[in-house]
Amino acid sequence: MTTPARTAPRLRRLLLTLVTFACVGTATACADNDDRPRVVVTTNILGDITQEIVGDAADVTVLMKPNADPHSFGLSAVQAAELEQADLVVYNGLGLEENVLRHVDAARGSGVATFEAGEAVAPLTFRAHDDGGPEDEAGQPDPHFWTDPDRVRKAAGLIADQVIESVDGVDEKTIRANADRYDGQLADLTTWMEKEFDRIPEQRRALVTNHHVFGYLADRFGFRVIGAVIPSGTTLASPSSSDLRSLTQAMRDAGVRTVFADSSQPKRLAEVLRTELGGQVRVVELYSESLTEKGGGAATYLQMMRANTTAMADGLTGD
Repeated sequence: MTTPARTAPRLRRLLLTLVTFACVGTATACADNDDRPRVVVTTNILGDITQEIVGDAADVTVLMKPNADPHSFGLSAVQAAELEQADLVVYNGLGLEENVLRHVDAARGSGVATFEAGEAVAPLTFRAHDDGGPEDEAGQPDPHFWTDPDRVRKAAGLIADQVIESVDGVDEKTIRANADRYDGQLADLTTWMEKEFDRIPEQRRALVTNHHVFGYLADRFGFRVIGAVIPSGTTLASPSSSDLRSLTQAMRDAGVRTVFADSSQPKRLAEVLRTELGGQVRVVELYSESLTEKGGGAATYLQMMRANTTAMADGLTGD
């Protein structure tokens, strides 16, 4: 039997269809088309993961466009309405989608089932400044869990559970089969990443990035986080002159000459380090917080992680 909470999104969609499109004489056809189950996902990384699990069992709408910044992207009125018409909303949480979380809260308040992936996978916290993390955020949860493929495996399994529980009309066997297939691909990814990172000598496993985004990867694969150009877990912060001086000194002390910059963000701040360190810094692009469009090098989560792993291994083993 369908519960009232699960029926609510479909009732809202049906009413919206009748009022907005005035399907006089064809209301049944319109309602049938609009009654297809809907899963709305905030970020494109989680959107790809969710799509792998859902397959054709429901419509999956991803709110964040390719090459966007999850910390700063916003929603149109139409997208905000889509959240409240969903059967299930999947979001990263832990403060990542800074301009979207209030809309997720509103959807939850109107009866839509929601799932916060970041909170469900044993999140790490940002470390204190002297250990390479942002001092003012020390102790706060780090939202960038997707850089650890093992946590993505856990999130994917939980998303499958949520789809089965919250979305009427989906076939449980199909969802489980999709989830099992994708779990195998994620397990293969982890094994491959371990082999690639084994190429990097222990003394070179040190990361400097645009902002603090690879804490989970560092924890999982044994890297040291030396620092970030933007000393924060969000791209919305800005570095001070003293921040840059501290980072360049830390890089000198650690013998680090490679900076990894997000491909969707300007590299100007990372380029500054070249001037500070005598032009001997290598800047390597990574896809850290957003997927690309199809053909852009990181159109799926699996492509993104393989591209990043190769870039990191090559960047930290080269002369």
